[in-house]
Amino acid sequence: MMAIRKIYPYQEAVLRQKAQPVEVFDEDLQILIDDMIETMREAPGVGLAAPQIGVSKQLIVVEFGNEDDETIPEQLFVVANPEIVQQSEEQVLGIEGCLSVPGFAGEVARSQVVTVRGQNRQGKNMKIRAQGWLARIFQHEIDHLNGVLYTDRAEKIWQSDQDEMETI
Repeated sequence: MMAIRKIYPYQEAVLRQKAQPVEVFDEDLQILIDDMIETMREAPGVGLAAPQIGVSKQLIVVEFGNEDDETIPEQLFVVANPEIVQQSEEQVLGIEGCLSVPGFAGEVARSQVVTVRGQNRQGKNMKIRAQGWLARIFQHEIDHLNGVLYTDRAEKIWQSDQDEMETI
């Protein structure tokens, strides 16, 4: 039974702490993952980190579909203990929002290409090479695990209309 969890706002201390590594891939973790996916979809967002629902664990979920190309199916990524092991020097400025910072958007420079290493929901090692929007989502979510919000990196921040953008 999946549950939609409360998304913590940016003022909460858990969002400023370094999250703890995931060490046990048990039934409780599977429930947490399912709840995170359900919460992200309901929000709606394209990514969610465990600290955003008050759980200080190094766990992210990312769901990515390509609006420009409907032939590319949506992909769901569940990554425990994710780390960026490679990133391009090329940075791209893009607009981000965050489920924990509702009503605002900001312009953030991120690497165009990243390689993320971590574990899947069963604890098996995995590596993902992401570029463009997907790379941005991974960088945003991994920042959450280190207590960093996009507003810390933004060059400009403004009040936004939630309909104008996808929220990470």
